[in-house]
Amino acid sequence: MEIALQILMLVAGFVFLIKGADVLVSGASSIAANFKVSKMLIGLTIVAFGTSAPELAVSISALANGTTDMLLGNVIGSNIMNILLLVGIGALICPIVVKRNTVSKELPILLLISTALTVLFLDISLANGSNNEITRSDAIVCLLFFAIFLYYLIAMARKKRKEKQEKPEHKLGKSFLLTIIGLAGIIGGSQLVVNGASSIASSMGISDRMISLTVVALGTSLPELVTTITAAKRKETDLIVGNIIGSNIFNICVVLGLPVALFGAVTPKSFEMLDLIVMLGSAALLWFFVEKDNRISRLEGAIFLTIFAAYYGSIIYGALS
Repeated sequence: MEIALQILMLVAGFVFLIKGADVLVSGASSIAANFKVSKMLIGLTIVAFGTSAPELAVSISALANGTTDMLLGNVIGSNIMNILLLVGIGALICPIVVKRNTVSKELPILLLISTALTVLFLDISLANGSNNEITRSDAIVCLLFFAIFLYYLIAMARKKRKEKQEKPEHKLGKSFLLTIIGLAGIIGGSQLVVNGASSIASSMGISDRMISLTVVALGTSLPELVTTITAAKRKETDLIVGNIIGSNIFNICVVLGLPVALFGAVTPKSFEMLDLIVMLGSAALLWFFVEKDNRISRLEGAIFLTIFAAYYGSIIYGALS
């Protein structure tokens, strides 16, 4: 009976997270449109960062509750799923064509930030052999990277001032109200997800790493999944990669950086080097596929999904053995 209640709590949390993110994006997009911010800047910031709001809420709740493994597993798991699962599914639905600017600028930024996270996480253990950890200074470095990325987005948006502005979906007052309601749903849902997932892990003897890399990461990636499938069906394929790049950068710099900057250093207990390797490797593979011909074919999408299945198969096998 208790495990059923915990599962119900987890499901209810995901419902609040996903619906909250949807309302937040709708409200925030209308605010931007009311203030006549360019459509491109809306897409690269509000859509990408809005769909990552569940990850941020879960990470802050996890660190506040002392579940440090869930914080790192949520970020790494979401980034891996965004590329291997979401891009893989999107490419199978419709081959993804990527703009040259994304290949030459935005993907290298993602690779740089993913590499920086790996180096920051391993710097202490490589220097003196002590435990890996993300310190408050590491988190500040991540936030500085995010500030640079935002500057790049704003500078790029200024070049598109002549682009036709998006018509507001709601009036300004309603837009602010929807944004507040969306944030409330995300915050409440994150508490339910973290508490439910932690209770399930404890009662079943499953590690927080296992739960965060699978159930929590998949649940908080649902907004990106919905966006990917919708964009692929409409053949708006550049939005798929743009949304995922923005989300992954936000995950590393803000979803990880902000909670650690607020609450202090984290030292994961059940961290596996394989997780970081797959996260960094998937970003490098995404760049490799699109660099040669500015597209991701159905075959390359299938390769992403195969790697995804192998990686998560190894996690599940390790947890059960």
